[in-house]
Amino acid sequence: MEPNHMNDEQQLFAGFKTAFKSFGTEAIHVGQEPEQWSSMAVVPPISLSTTFKQLEPGTHMGFEYSRSGNPTRNCLEKAVAALDGAKYCLALASGLAATVTITHMLKSGDGVICMDDVYGGTNRYFQRVACNLGLEVVLADCTKPEQLKASLKPNTKLVWIETPTNPMMKVVDIKACSDLVHEYNKDIVVVVDNTFMSAYFQRPLALGADICMYSATKYMNGHSDVVMGLVSTSREDLYEKLKFLQNALGGVPSPFDCYLCNRGLKTLHLRMERHFKNAMAAAKFLEADPRVERVIFPGLPSHPQHALMKKQCSGCPGMITFYIKGKFEHASTFLSNLKMFAIAESLGGYESLAEHPAIMTHASVPESERLNLGISDTLIRLSVGLEDEADIIKDLEQALAAAHPKTK
Repeated sequence: MEPNHMNDEQQLFAGFKTAFKSFGTEAIHVGQEPEQWSSMAVVPPISLSTTFKQLEPGTHMGFEYSRSGNPTRNCLEKAVAALDGAKYCLALASGLAATVTITHMLKSGDGVICMDDVYGGTNRYFQRVACNLGLEVVLADCTKPEQLKASLKPNTKLVWIETPTNPMMKVVDIKACSDLVHEYNKDIVVVVDNTFMSAYFQRPLALGADICMYSATKYMNGHSDVVMGLVSTSREDLYEKLKFLQNALGGVPSPFDCYLCNRGLKTLHLRMERHFKNAMAAAKFLEADPRVERVIFPGLPSHPQHALMKKQCSGCPGMITFYIKGKFEHASTFLSNLKMFAIAESLGGYESLAEHPAIMTHASVPESERLNLGISDTLIRLSVGLEDEADIIKDLEQALAAAHPKTK
């Protein structure tokens, strides 16, 4: 079918990898079977109990203490495993709790290769905490296989990839990196932070990664009311290690948060399609505006890894990074004059958010690293929400007009 004969949705997804079959059905039904409850409740109930009666000393019915396992958390973990195409999933108290739990599989002297452009909290943990525990951490631009290859050493045990990256929206070839790493040493664990994409648009495990992790605070929950992390894998050996650490370290989410995140999954496929639609409209508007220096959005043909994005993903999230023309004052004025977009950290909720990475989400990244990555005073990150497209564009337009009153 020629593009000009396509409807809006077909044009939006044209060229992207086919969406995962029965995703919505699995999000709604896997792990939610009413038969598991004596009440036959269609919606899994919230099990707030911290402890569970044992039939006799040491004999229980699957649950003994809520840090070790909880019925409500179990429902969520089963659903996420299905959406990731994984055998196992573990829920943690936050995205960083997931990062810490994964890293605790290592010992002093082990090496970690981390993508150079990552969430500021990930950068801070690896460079200011993990290094002090005896881990050797190297930052590398994994969009360049030669850099990744040169960073591999005999002590390398973990490779941490984030794609698209935060905030520079670099796209990493997950399969190429996983193949390269596993060819060097099959025992090196490749982790992909899939927070920006959600399980709906990208499945890292199918592309060769060993672990897929999320800050479920973002798109997976999608309502800006839960802080949580998720870790999925199909490797039983990794699951057993991570399950032990989940219990031993204790960074688990509450049953109520698990209930909320589980509920958020039911509309994940619908939300992500709307995020993509609205972000594409906003990105096209910004790219055509003379007050904008450059737009970085993988859904645009101007993105350097646009073809790769289409190859390994089934769509794009609502994340846009752009440089406003001028200086810090122009970026600050733009942000301060937004009316519908809220100036706030985080992302992936139903509401539109805007932030200044250099002084907000990535302030903990050393200045020299920020500048090398391109995180400058004029860089702005948007998390485009689910509002009406016209209202999103209107808000961006009036804020740009406030920042550059004499230009249009």
